[in-house]
Amino acid sequence: MELVERYTKRARWFHWLIAVLFLELVISGLLIFVPWINSDTIGTVTRVLHRIGAAILIAAPVLYTLYDWRKTWGFIKEGLTWGKEDLGWLEAAPGYYFGGDPRLMPPQGHSNTGMKLYRVSIFAGSAIFVITGFIMWFLKGVVPSAVFQWCLLLHDVTFIVALCMFLLHFQLAVFHPRMDESILSMYDGKVSGVYAKSHHGKWYDKIAKSNDEENSPEKS
Repeated sequence: MELVERYTKRARWFHWLIAVLFLELVISGLLIFVPWINSDTIGTVTRVLHRIGAAILIAAPVLYTLYDWRKTWGFIKEGLTWGKEDLGWLEAAPGYYFGGDPRLMPPQGHSNTGMKLYRVSIFAGSAIFVITGFIMWFLKGVVPSAVFQWCLLLHDVTFIVALCMFLLHFQLAVFHPRMDESILSMYDGKVSGVYAKSHHGKWYDKIAKSNDEENSPEKS
């Protein structure tokens, strides 16, 4: 069976690191709002853990960018590049994900439109988290009380949206029958050629053409 590499080892490690840090922030953030947890000692520890997790979550992408800025830029560019096939995906997606004809889905690149939407939500949510979190952490008592309260509200609302997006991402990757190879690709980095061609036709055709050129007699 033909196997195609979708994710490098570095990309997979980075993905799982971000996922673990996000879950740590979800748990520590939720505990802050539990009355019996929010005592002087336990509440302080919870807040410290939340801030440590936030600091690492900010530092990790920065370090990754410094290590390989070209891949980071490619990741950002892909999420922000939209075309006619994306509009077609948005039109066909409801039927497809509820058992409709898969042939109605337009061919997609390495990331389909749904992944791009998720990526854009990460970009926007991260910016809001960083700005509001910085104000609440370092500028409490400095900024007006109204500004602090608005930051708190925006931080919490963004958290709710981010958690919903994460749960949708998790459900599709783990439980949706048509995404059966998605979660496995985050383990060994590979998907079958059939899966790649079905879900990411434009990307598959590109790498297949590249492989054909590499194996052509002219290259021998």
